[in-house]
Amino acid sequence: MAIAVEPGLTFAQSVQERSGVPISRCYFCQKCTAGCPVAFAMDYQPAQVLRLIQLGQEEAVLGSSAIWTCVGCEICGTRCPNEIRLAPMFDTLRYMALEKEYKPEPAVYWLHRSFLDSIRLWGRVHEMSMLAQYKLHNPLGADFAADMKVALYLFFKGKILHLPERIRGLAVIRRLYERAGHHRAAEVES
Repeated sequence: MAIAVEPGLTFAQSVQERSGVPISRCYFCQKCTAGCPVAFAMDYQPAQVLRLIQLGQEEAVLGSSAIWTCVGCEICGTRCPNEIRLAPMFDTLRYMALEKEYKPEPAVYWLHRSFLDSIRLWGRVHEMSMLAQYKLHNPLGADFAADMKVALYLFFKGKILHLPERIRGLAVIRRLYERAGHHRAAEVES
C-alpha cells in the first residue's frame, strides 16, 4: 500500500506532516540520545534517526530496528531544547514502515499488536489474554514455563483478572479502530 503523501513532499516533510513533530528544528544536540533508556539497543540512536530523516534516508530509517525499539517514555521530548517529541515520530515511522512492507521487529510488533487487539476486543487491556496472544505469536516469546511463576503470583494477588470484562460503549472503540484502519493489521502478519 502506498503512503498517502502529497506529490513533491520529501521524506522529511512527509514524516513531519504525518507525525506533527517539527523535525526540521533538530540541530543534533543529542540530548534526546543522552536521556534515552533504550538508545544502547538501537541500531541508530534517536538523534541519528532524526538526522537520517532530515537527509532523506528513507530506506535506512524505515528498515532500522530503532523505530521499533522506542518505548515512548517521552524523556527525549522533555530534554529537547526545541520541544521535539520523538515518540509520536517513531509511531509514524512504524506505520510508514508497515505501509512500505518493511518487516517489523517481531517481539515489539507482537507486543503492540496484542495490546491493541485486547483493547479492541474488551475496550480495555485484559492482561491474561493479551499476554497469551503475545506469547503464541511472538517467535521469541513462546517459553510459557519461564513466566509461569510470575503469572501465578500476580494472579493470586488479584493483579491479573482471569475473566475479562467488556466496557460499556465498546461499539465506539471499535468504530475508532475502523477509522484508524486497524483492520489492515492482518496484512502484516504473513
